[in-house]
Amino acid sequence: MPSLLAYVFSSRTAVFFSALLLRAVLLVYGIYQDSVSAIKYTDIDYYVFTDAARAVARHSSPYDRATYRYTPLLAWILLPTSWGGLWFHFGKVLFALSDLIAGWLILMVLKRRGMREPEALKYASVWLVNPMVANISTRGSSEGLLCVLVMTLLWAFETRRVTLSGILLGLCVHSKIYPFIYGASMLWALETRSSGSMNTKAQSVFKFFNADRILLVSTSLLTFTALNVLMYNNYGLPFLQHTFLHHLTRIDHRHNFSPYNTLLYLSSAQTTVPSFSGSSLRFSFESLAFIPQLLLSAVLLPVGLAKRHLPATMLAQTLAFVTFNKVCTSQYFLWYLIFLPLYLADSSLTARPALGVTALALWVLGQAAWLQQGYQLEFLGRSTFVPGLFAASLAFFAINCWILGIVVQDVVEKPIEAPNTSRLTGARAPISASTPTPEVKRTASERVIGTVGPTSTRPRGNSTLDISDITNVHLGPRNRVLKSN
Repeated sequence: MPSLLAYVFSSRTAVFFSALLLRAVLLVYGIYQDSVSAIKYTDIDYYVFTDAARAVARHSSPYDRATYRYTPLLAWILLPTSWGGLWFHFGKVLFALSDLIAGWLILMVLKRRGMREPEALKYASVWLVNPMVANISTRGSSEGLLCVLVMTLLWAFETRRVTLSGILLGLCVHSKIYPFIYGASMLWALETRSSGSMNTKAQSVFKFFNADRILLVSTSLLTFTALNVLMYNNYGLPFLQHTFLHHLTRIDHRHNFSPYNTLLYLSSAQTTVPSFSGSSLRFSFESLAFIPQLLLSAVLLPVGLAKRHLPATMLAQTLAFVTFNKVCTSQYFLWYLIFLPLYLADSSLTARPALGVTALALWVLGQAAWLQQGYQLEFLGRSTFVPGLFAASLAFFAINCWILGIVVQDVVEKPIEAPNTSRLTGARAPISASTPTPEVKRTASERVIGTVGPTSTRPRGNSTLDISDITNVHLGPRNRVLKSN
């Protein structure tokens, strides 16, 4: 059995086939459960997506469907679900396949950062064969599509395709608001090389706005603006209200792991104060939730961590954003789980297995405790808001904060990565000192003659270059050496 598992997780074909098979089984089971059980496998949001797609097929607005709070692009993509029959499940298949594409992108990023494929496959499997990820996608959650966009964004940035990164960032923020936090990390990571001379504050500020940073900001803003103008021209104010403005005042309290859950439930019963324009105004304590959330995810974490390890920084940002968000559902967990394989390779969670197992167990038990209280509330009709549901929310919040602290500490201990100019031409990125360097085998004719003493396998880092043997010039396969005077 151990040898079989070792083969499965070291073979690209075996890993991706296992991931595909897992999702296929869940898709078939979901269709069966929907047909025989009152408790549906398909997520309620999927019915919202497909209803909006049918509205678009009838040349109506997707926002004619109540509670559709997404970009019209999603309804356009899901148009085949309006064709009837098994086409209804087209979106689930698409989301499941998106998981596999995201997993392939994870593999590419890991390999580009210097990891060998067998080891990279093991970490990519944390996403690919994760039953929670597969369950959420096959139930009809669209987060898989967003994860593909986010991982493509990271891959483009890692390969120094700044224009493509800006376009993808604008598309990501149009699709969901939260990826704008990655813009801060990407801007901070696009460091200008130091000239070695002392700079005034004015010169430092001027150097901050280098060509890459200006290009990233401009392309992302142009893409975001162009998409929004196109959708506004088609659907008007309902597009702005349901896609963006709704999230500023939303008071969703169902399936909400956040400590604000009970407060949102109480706020939903409050009367609103009419404004002069005739619209309603609502202000409550949970409206201040954005302050710690954005301070952490969009300012402090990017500035403190982005230059050390960008993927781990994006994990920390997303974990902070979701943890401190006033609405936190299971689908949101995928937003940060997509970065987990990129962080685990050089983390204390894997270096100290007891710590990793403890963190995983607490994270799962925290959800289980909340779900037990939520089941009694939403299915059995028992009032478990206080103390049960509130206490479970606080416990899960504390667990996530503790895990966030571990991630931040791991990133802080990493050295600052040097600006990677080789990626501008599409060359392989240099391997940092924290990643294992693949062994390079040389033949006798390829070795430089005249080297004195044993060679060191220690990473060079920022050490000075040894030029003691520069007088020995290798002339090629004849192994002749020219002695300079």
